[in-house]
Order: sequence, then structure tokens, then C-alpha cells
Amino acid sequence: MKLAIVGVGQAGGKILDNLIEYDDTRNTGFVGHAVAVNSAKSDLNGLDRVPRENRLLVGQSIVEGHGTGTDPGTGQRCVREDIHEITDVISRVPASSLDAFLMIAGLGGGTGSGGAPVIADRLAEVYAEPIYGLGILPASDEGGIYNRNAANSLQRFVDATDSVLLFDNGSARTGGETLSEGYAEINDEIAARFGTLFSAGEMEALSGNVAESVVDSSEIINTLGTSGLTTIGYASEPIQTDDDSGGLLSRLLGSDDSPEFESAGSDPNQIVSLVRRAALGELTLPCAIDSTSRALLIVSGPPDHLSRKGIDKARDWLEGETDCREVRAGDYPLPGEDRIAALVALSGVTDVPRIEEMQSLAADSEAAAATRKDESEDEFEELLEYGDEDGEEPA
Repeated sequence: MKLAIVGVGQAGGKILDNLIEYDDTRNTGFVGHAVAVNSAKSDLNGLDRVPRENRLLVGQSIVEGHGTGTDPGTGQRCVREDIHEITDVISRVPASSLDAFLMIAGLGGGTGSGGAPVIADRLAEVYAEPIYGLGILPASDEGGIYNRNAANSLQRFVDATDSVLLFDNGSARTGGETLSEGYAEINDEIAARFGTLFSAGEMEALSGNVAESVVDSSEIINTLGTSGLTTIGYASEPIQTDDDSGGLLSRLLGSDDSPEFESAGSDPNQIVSLVRRAALGELTLPCAIDSTSRALLIVSGPPDHLSRKGIDKARDWLEGETDCREVRAGDYPLPGEDRIAALVALSGVTDVPRIEEMQSLAADSEAAAATRKDESEDEFEELLEYGDEDGEEPA
């Protein structure tokens, strides 16, 4: 699937950088064009792979290159000020060579949460291709202001795009690492999951390995649909060799220096097990999977380990669990890989506890802010009254 990708804000730019790295190292070819937009000059300078001519500093007359300070309203103004320049840089690649546009933004900050919907709205006016969003939700413990920003900006992001793919930082945090290490690991995981999804339709043309059931851009587009939220599940495990399993027969007959892979066709349940793990425990946005409207299953690995029977069984299981008859499935042959992996895209999900929690945290944060404002005003009035009683001019 060939994409023009726009990373907006600090998180959006870093994730875009990681997606380009994923694309370059695997030669998958899904990044057709890459543009980074930010109001902070230091964030743009910190990028490694986005071409310098495609890094846009916006809102200089408003924030002078210092960022928005987690204020989405200011982020929106910064992007609106330079929306024509942004559109011009995005349009350097002909739309005829693209399948879709992808906007990436952290929804808890300022530039991304405020500016990404503005760019998406503009692209929707100009182009007929789908406009997708990749939104990063703050963890519940990242603070009230970030959850409030995310709750307020998510609806605008949904309204401005054809579909929003979400990643919840809280679902990926493992603990024990520094904050910067934690975010770096999360960004790598985001690149791996969404890179696998979007590159699936490109690999055949580049590698010459024909899948039994091809997943192309139309399958992804039909799954994502024209509205709603999407979550991605991913699980993988190494392919066992005779040495890994202790191979009694191998030891009796003498083992080779380069052990042979076991036949995949003999164990279709391995694929079913991976799909269950991906859908039930490894989602980018945990949800009740029976609220799914459309689903896509992609199984990747060495061609001789992609069991057709296993994929069919996994699709049947996914149809039953989601109570959804619009389930697409295919294989993604990757010669030389030593792992087999399953990716599940669940689109149009509606039962999402994290979003309900985020909205509650946002409401609590707004109520607390209003209370603090009232208390501050009361204390200030009391201070002025005290000055009047002493016969002094208030300071």
C-alpha cells in the first residue's frame, strides 16, 4: 500500500522517522512520500530520515519555533497559518502514485492534536484518496492535561479522516525503563505493527514471492472503511528447529550444522494460537472484539511455513469471536525469516474502555481546573479586600 505520510508534532515526526527506517531496511516500498510538520524547531532538527526539504516549521509568527506548550488551540493556529505551504510540499508526489494519505499525531500534545485534523481536512478537500489517521493516546498516568487534550482532539481527528488507527501508550508500557527509553520502545513497536500492515500489499511486487491469498491495498482500504476506530493486534514466535525441540531422532541420526525447519503444514494450530494472542491480548487499543465491524488477518513468515489450513482455521475463529462476517485473510511470504507472525486489524470497534476512561479523566481534569480557577479568584479578591481594610492601595 503506497502512502504519503505526514507526521505532525513531536510524536508524529519521530514515528514517521521510524516508519521510514522500517521501510528502508526491509525494502518494502510503502512510504511513497514523507513530510514532517512541527512548531518546534528542535524537534524537526532531531529527525534522522525525513528529507530536510520536507521538514516544515510552522507558526513562526505565533510561537517563534519554540513549540505550543501542549496547547492544541495554538497548534491549530500554527498549522492554519502555513496550511498552503504544507499542502504544496505534500503535493510534490502525484496522487496517482498513491493509495492513501496517513496523518500521524500524538493526541495528548499541542501541535499534533491541534494541527493534524486541520491538515486532514485540507487534504480531503483536494484529494479523492482516503485520508487515514494514526493517533497516539497518552497513558492514563501521564497527567490530566494530556488525557484532556486527547479526549478533545480525538473526535476532531475522527471527523477529519476516513478512519483512525489508535495506539494506547498505556498498553505498551512495561515499566523499569527510563521515560525516553520507554517512548523509544513504543515508537519501535508502532513502526513494526503498522509497517507490517501497510507493507503487506507491496511485498509481492518487490520480492517476486507470490502469496497464496494476496493482501493488496484494496483489502486494507475495505477493512479500514470510511469511518470509526481501528486497533491492531500482533503476535509472533520463532520457528522451532530440531535443535530447539531437543530432536531425539536428530541426535540418534546425527544433526546437521544448519538444522532444517519443521514443516508448517503439520501444525496449523500454531497459526490459530498466534491469532488468538494477537486479537485477545496484544491490541494497540484494547477493546471488546465482538464490537468489530470489519477485520483483516495477515500471517507472515517463510513461504513453506504459511499453512493454508491454519490460516483458514484462524479466520473461522476470528469470525466467531468478532461475530463479524466481513473478515479478510491472507498470507505474507517473507523468505529468510526465522519467525512466523500474525497481524489482526479490527476496524469499526465501538466498545473501548480506554476511551471511556480517558473521557472521564478529561472531565475530572476540567472540573479540577475550574475549581482551582474559582479558588484563585476568590483568594485574589480577599487579598484586595484586605489591602482596602488597611487603607493601602492594592499592589
